[in-house]
Amino acid sequence: MRRSVVYGVAGAAFGLALVLTLLGVADDPAALTNGQALVLGIVQGLTELLPISSSGHLILVPWASDWDYLRENDRFNQTFDVALHLGTLVAVALYFWADVVKLARAWIGSVGRRRIATPDERIAWFILVATIPAGVAGLLGEDAIADNLGEPWQIAILLAAGAFILWWADRSPRDRAMGDLGMRHAVAMGLAQALALAPGVSRSGITITAGRLMRLDRDGAARFSFLLLLPTVLGAVVLKGVGDVLLGDLPAGWQGPFLVGTLAALGSGLLAIDWLLGYVRRHTYDVFVLYRLIAAAVVGLVILSGVRAGAF
Repeated sequence: MRRSVVYGVAGAAFGLALVLTLLGVADDPAALTNGQALVLGIVQGLTELLPISSSGHLILVPWASDWDYLRENDRFNQTFDVALHLGTLVAVALYFWADVVKLARAWIGSVGRRRIATPDERIAWFILVATIPAGVAGLLGEDAIADNLGEPWQIAILLAAGAFILWWADRSPRDRAMGDLGMRHAVAMGLAQALALAPGVSRSGITITAGRLMRLDRDGAARFSFLLLLPTVLGAVVLKGVGDVLLGDLPAGWQGPFLVGTLAALGSGLLAIDWLLGYVRRHTYDVFVLYRLIAAAVVGLVILSGVRAGAF
């Protein structure tokens, strides 16, 4: 996707989200406001596509800001989280549209011939197989994850642990391309994605880490991570969208925050993709290692000082 188009679409999405926020369209001051949704959408777009944990930040930001509504309305919070993921899903689909079409054609071709012959066909099947473990874990463990994971103190520990693992993995050799990976690598990547259901792990962080351990270069690991997002997040968006939005009973005032948050996540997501791919061609992932460690330390100090409770 051309950089001019990236910035144009991102600017339009941000602009519309800001206008809706300033006009207070479908805003309910007693619920999640459009302003809060704008902040969370920007956070989602940046942190979903950078290896620093979007689910963790979507808990830490309301926790640090003392936004009670999301804490007291957990069902709404989880559904809003999926709406934000829709924004980053669209961002990745737009940015990699040519790759998506190419891989879809390759997969259909391999099914028709009943064999996997080209690198693109191997990549397409890799993405499909790697999606399965995370999808199964999400379906079977959704309630257990929501009930037992996601506390700020847990997020701090996982941010720090993920930082050390990413630092170690980033020292791996860089002598493979995406098309060189096989099905055993796909299964391993899928199991890694399943771990990212715990807030603080980071889906992009764990898949980039796994890609580097599989000896992809930094650019290749990031691109693979973005492509893996598409089927994983699409499944969650469709499932939650039908169950909680179309057939569910959301509280009044949900439309404004959902629209603002999705647009903001789309805009910031496009910028995050473009920046990350440019950055890792010239640098290591150490800046994200440092960020994760600093964020974990700050959360820990805030909890230990008593400014905020360790739970949310």
